Amino acid sequence: MGCVAIPSFDSYRSLSAVPTQRILRNNVVVDQLHKSVGFRHIAVAGLDIDGYHFGHGQSSETSFPPAYVETYFAEELHLSDPLVILSQRRNAAMTEEEAFDTMVAPARLEYLHRSFDIRNRFLVPVSRDDRVYGGVCFTSDRPFAESERQLLAFLAEPLHRSVTRPVMDRFAASTYRLSEGELHCLALASKGLTSDEIAAASEYQAETVNTYLKRAVHKLGANNRTHAIAEAIRRQIIS
Repeated sequence: MGCVAIPSFDSYRSLSAVPTQRILRNNVVVDQLHKSVGFRHIAVAGLDIDGYHFGHGQSSETSFPPAYVETYFAEELHLSDPLVILSQRRNAAMTEEEAFDTMVAPARLEYLHRSFDIRNRFLVPVSRDDRVYGGVCFTSDRPFAESERQLLAFLAEPLHRSVTRPVMDRFAASTYRLSEGELHCLALASKGLTSDEIAAASEYQAETVNTYLKRAVHKLGANNRTHAIAEAIRRQIIS
């Protein structure tokens, strides 16, 4: 399936049913950044969910030409693109020129870029605990200035979070199989409430609260309650 516009995620029953490449539109953060740095195209790829990390081609929202996006992923060029490979490996922002100087680009990728006039890519990986799960790529008609690269790198993570928020809000909890009770208790715990205080603020007994929080810790792969809260906030499961 090619790059498609998604007006709402409500009609999709699971994340796996959502088209993997989607047209990016109507995002205030992207619009404001574009006013500061006149980039031509932008792609926001990857989710902080296992199986949907950047580099797997499972989730991206982009303003790149739809025919380019369809060809790029249909031919699995993301698996041999030096910019993708090296930015992931080094967990560092990188220009296309830097990547191509280090690793030879496939001829097909260079041809595709010439055909669609894709130039001066700059890719910023987004990571958690040193593991890259997302990436934000910009293009321009001219090479980005150092000050522009610094600004784009600084704002890449909040921009990624803003763009992916709707899909994460819709599917993150169900992907991790968190129940309504577990989510509710996590949200209250994130406000600093103890188990007894959560019980008083909800319909649950303190013992039930502890059970829900223990299950949430396990499902999120966390070490303890505090870690689970941090992971839930970071993955946009609770706010």
